[in-house]
Amino acid sequence: MTLDIGAVQASLRAAGLDGWLLYDFHGSNPIAQSLAGLAHAAKMTTRRWYYFIPAEGAPRGLVHGIERHNLEALPGTMQVYAGRRSLDDGLTALLTGARRVAMEYSPGCAIPYISRVDAGTIEAVRERGVEVVSSGDLVQQFEAVWSATQVASHRRASAALYRVKDRAFEVLAAVTRGDDGIGEYGLQQRMAGWFAEEGLVSDSPPVVAAMANAGNPHYLPTAGSDRAIGRDELVLLDLWGRVAEPGSVFADITWVGFTGSTVPEPMARAFGAITAARDRAVEVVAGAVAAGRPIRGCDADHAARAVLVEAGYGDAILHRTGHSLGESVHGNGAHLDDYETRDERQLLDGSAFTVEPGLYFSDFGVRTEINVVIDGTEACVSGPRQRAIIAFGS
Repeated sequence: MTLDIGAVQASLRAAGLDGWLLYDFHGSNPIAQSLAGLAHAAKMTTRRWYYFIPAEGAPRGLVHGIERHNLEALPGTMQVYAGRRSLDDGLTALLTGARRVAMEYSPGCAIPYISRVDAGTIEAVRERGVEVVSSGDLVQQFEAVWSATQVASHRRASAALYRVKDRAFEVLAAVTRGDDGIGEYGLQQRMAGWFAEEGLVSDSPPVVAAMANAGNPHYLPTAGSDRAIGRDELVLLDLWGRVAEPGSVFADITWVGFTGSTVPEPMARAFGAITAARDRAVEVVAGAVAAGRPIRGCDADHAARAVLVEAGYGDAILHRTGHSLGESVHGNGAHLDDYETRDERQLLDGSAFTVEPGLYFSDFGVRTEINVVIDGTEACVSGPRQRAIIAFGS
């Protein structure tokens, strides 16, 4: 992405900050790498680098002598260091005149996705008389908001994921009829092949989880460590991917099927609760967006979880309601979370996130997952919403 220095500086001034200090060592801060244009660059980043965007004036960087060209595409001046003494002197010079700066830091590690700078580096900045505050709101604005091209890539990825899901459901329907025999791993591998046919890439193969395995939200079948899929079984599919283009962003969906004629009442009731929770979260976000009211990630999570608790499922909740989407499947924007953390960041125009409430038991689990993109005064759901568990024998 191209970093809009003028826009960053306007935000810094509005927040009463003297600057934003980007720092990375060996890929430890993917947010800084993305903002600096290094996320997809074929460059070695084995040494520490800093890039300081002041609220006023030209940016300035500090780079190692053997990687002095890594930040050359960014505006401003670059100071070169080599030994530790020149690094210390360079950092002091870089921060001259600054008293309050933003870094990828979250007090108490409240939001781990933002907490990317190590404690020692924070200490080094503080030792120079500089207060460090969280860059969370800046990251929202300049790293988690999508361009029109990225929104289009998300929609293409979403459509492709639904086609893969449909093909997987055809296999499960064949299992129900007795026309096919397959295990979780076998179906997962077929889906991975369909990803390739669709031009999708991902950081992981899909989740295919039957019965008790669906009660583990992050279960992944592997060769020799899976189970056969039989008749009258619940099967959960979770699949995420992006089109294989630089700068493209993820889509992420979850659907549930049943290899029989009649879904057992406990499964159907639990699924009804999560669809109600999902729809409540979308309703809360859409209403706020349409009215021009701020809406925080924690607010949407709280609304969805209240539905599940009221339905008597409070003890079966294991995770937040949703996560930010970006060039990584778990993006750096606001998450729908007042459970694992309290994410008080606002859901911004141009940002996207999943809505994926789930309930987990010893013998099965259910989850529904859709994607929402905020576009002006609309909260747009990327694809169809599952309303009930699909019974393939009905």
